[in-house]
Amino acid sequence: SLLQLLSNVVLWDGIVQEDKVRDLGLSKLLNRYLLLNILNTPLGPDNIEKCNKVVACLPERWFQDLKGGSTLPELLNFSQHLLQ
Repeated sequence: SLLQLLSNVVLWDGIVQEDKVRDLGLSKLLNRYLLLNILNTPLGPDNIEKCNKVVACLPERWFQDLKGGSTLPELLNFSQHLLQ
């Protein structure tokens, strides 16, 4: 249900100011609740599936101006989990 909520929040991108959507979706929802669930899921297919679903929710245009190897500041903890 958290993943569905994240997906719904991100749908507001382009309608509501981008910084508000990123704050609510990434800083508040992903980092406070969803990432906790992902970190407590044992590494394996379920964890990979959850991470893939989170990535699929994120609009590509948020990453267009980033240089190679960098990420959004709000995604730093999620990125570190992916690297593990």
